Amino acid sequence: MWVSSNQLAGAAGEALVSFLVHHELGWVLRDQRQLDVGIDGQIEIVDDGKAAGLLLGAQVKSGPSVFKESAPEGWYYRPSKRDNVDYWLRYPMPVLLVLADNATKRAYWQLVSTWTLVSTGIGWKILVPRVNELNANAKDDLRALATSQHTDLASDLVALLHKTAQEKVTPPDETDVPASAAKARGRAALLLNDLEANSPSVSADIDGKGVRALLTQLVGVGFGHLDVLLGYRLPNSSALVDVVLCGTDPCTAEAIYVLVELKAWANARALFDDLVLADDSALPTLHPVEQVRRYRDYLVHGGPGLKPESVHCLAYLYNAHETAIAGLNEDGDAPLYTVDTGARLAEQLRTVFDAAPLAETQMAADLLLDLRRTPPKAFLKAAAEEIQGRERIVLMDEQQVAFTLVTNAVEQAALSHRKTVVVVLGGPGSGKSTIAMSLYAELARRGQRVYHATGSRSFTSSLRTHIGFDNPQARAMFKYINNFTDTEPASLDVLLCDEAHRVRESSVSQHGARGAWTPRSQMEELITAARVPVFFLDENQIVHPGETGSLASITAAAQRLGRDVVAIHLRGHFRSQVLDAWVDGLLRLNSPVRSTPWSEMATRSDCDAVVHSANSPQELESWLRSRQEKEGGIARITAGYCWTWSDPITENGTTMLLPDVQIGEWSRPWHAKPGKPVPGVPQSDSWATDERGFGQVGGVYITQGVDYDWVGVIFGNDFVWRGDRWVARRKYSHDPVVNRAAESDFTRLIRNTYRVLLTRGIRGVCVYSVDQQTQEYLRAMVG
Repeated sequence: MWVSSNQLAGAAGEALVSFLVHHELGWVLRDQRQLDVGIDGQIEIVDDGKAAGLLLGAQVKSGPSVFKESAPEGWYYRPSKRDNVDYWLRYPMPVLLVLADNATKRAYWQLVSTWTLVSTGIGWKILVPRVNELNANAKDDLRALATSQHTDLASDLVALLHKTAQEKVTPPDETDVPASAAKARGRAALLLNDLEANSPSVSADIDGKGVRALLTQLVGVGFGHLDVLLGYRLPNSSALVDVVLCGTDPCTAEAIYVLVELKAWANARALFDDLVLADDSALPTLHPVEQVRRYRDYLVHGGPGLKPESVHCLAYLYNAHETAIAGLNEDGDAPLYTVDTGARLAEQLRTVFDAAPLAETQMAADLLLDLRRTPPKAFLKAAAEEIQGRERIVLMDEQQVAFTLVTNAVEQAALSHRKTVVVVLGGPGSGKSTIAMSLYAELARRGQRVYHATGSRSFTSSLRTHIGFDNPQARAMFKYINNFTDTEPASLDVLLCDEAHRVRESSVSQHGARGAWTPRSQMEELITAARVPVFFLDENQIVHPGETGSLASITAAAQRLGRDVVAIHLRGHFRSQVLDAWVDGLLRLNSPVRSTPWSEMATRSDCDAVVHSANSPQELESWLRSRQEKEGGIARITAGYCWTWSDPITENGTTMLLPDVQIGEWSRPWHAKPGKPVPGVPQSDSWATDERGFGQVGGVYITQGVDYDWVGVIFGNDFVWRGDRWVARRKYSHDPVVNRAAESDFTRLIRNTYRVLLTRGIRGVCVYSVDQQTQEYLRAMVG
């Protein structure tokens, strides 16, 4: 019979605690290890040789690992299972977590309660202070805890278990992963102490000075008990709210929240509409009040839904004086505070929050953190509601900056004939198409002459079907980027060019209205067609050698035509930035150095996506089908263009697709070719959205510009992992156009192809490679 070092350390730790209780405290420790279900023993207090009937539960943890997460005040311990936390809180007496240091023969304790437990978004942690040494000096504190007989902790237990006493914390790849999370959480007073002590419990990338200024105001007016979330991530988004104050309404006793946007600006001035210029920056940014107001609107209307009256918001410029922000103050439901009005901020909060006990404020925070992830509204549905006037899309941060810059450029073009080209750059999920739809809807409502154009047949067809299905005029507003050869210069107010990285060197038709060949490039055609052309692009999605859409090419064409250029860079908002970062690392898109496996990245609180490595195409298909059936949404199988794409055949009067994509015993057909319909199979331009599309494999040209909930990506032999790098192999590619690319471009185009495929899944991606070495690399990168 083997005995592990962990078992020996555990036994030594329990013996040490028993010795300290008996000899230092002079009390009794009753061993419960024979039936240990979460409590190692019960400590009974002894006064003057007589058992007092006052009890404490004790759970002992020992060994070097329990002291590995050190802080200035002590050590953080993270319970391995949520069941332990629930059990400790339900226990009929106060429970102590005791860390035993076998090397120094010392032990340290902490009371387990929601007062001391801190949520990490996927679990809990608890600080065991160094000053809480288990010795004779602790007798008075421990006796006071035992005397309470847990009465003060009952409300804590109700708060923590309010949702359901049986709820479990599930792994990050399960369905009910919280849609939102926070970088730090705690009582205002304790967080303030942590900040002043530079505690590691507070994330390094939090605006410590701003949070400290805000919490100082709160604690100063007696609201140090409020539960505070720092760096709160909005559900189904990567947008972060600097601070969320959680409490209860003084009238209704219901949960209530205040979202706070912190700015370190020393000065700022209004630019136009909802844009400002801060400090010495020449780049416009969103007014902080408008920024936090949109976070609130998203929570109330665009996310999982909270009552409008339960969410308040404000902005706090903690370095600025009133004289330095003249013209920025706004009246209304989202006030702006500065150094000069910080005291008024605290007084205002006193009218919002009840002086509620801690358990109730923590219950409010729990409710917000435990908003379960519901599938985000499909883009096409949201776009249709926006354009048809049923519901507005909530744009946030740089998305709204881009929106305002375009609408202002339209106004300036009408007033001064000044023509501006706007370029909006962003990766997958950054909201480029969402901004385009919002602009189209708003400008059309204003009576502007506006068209939307893309280079994707699938994307444009989907827009026409879902948005203009009952409106021929609306359908006509969605065009292709090669439809503007004969358009009169500046005959449009705005031309929204989505997927602009697909702009070609020249249009398919090179003949003008009178049949004369025009030497203009396709980019020049698009720029001259409207007074304000807007290009939405991702330069890492260029997958065709003839595609020239980039910031450099747009700028060069605009300069030739005497146009100004304004560029806006977007961050990711509507999908997991962690997933996108993993994809870029997997493909070594920006750096040749070693990348991080998904298993390490998925532990981050801002990650709610799923990644799986399949051992076979059968497993990949089964995984996708299971996700689609259990969790809803759209799932699709995609692959690199490494197999022949055959025309459909007709046998015995039945037209069918050939199973071209063959891997061992598994085979599936490509999607239908344009203009070659097959009964029971969606046409190519509706494959992405038709539920019958799951039975076929999609290539990059039909998937580009369209998102799914779940995507499977099959790596072919055209892109394989060798040693420490990717190798693109032309002889295995069946793409006749890409195969004509220069050698210097071929690897980039193939790499971009797989990036497009991998970033189509909003909620999850499954990968598989036909090449064994690449398959091993994929497994390692999933972890």
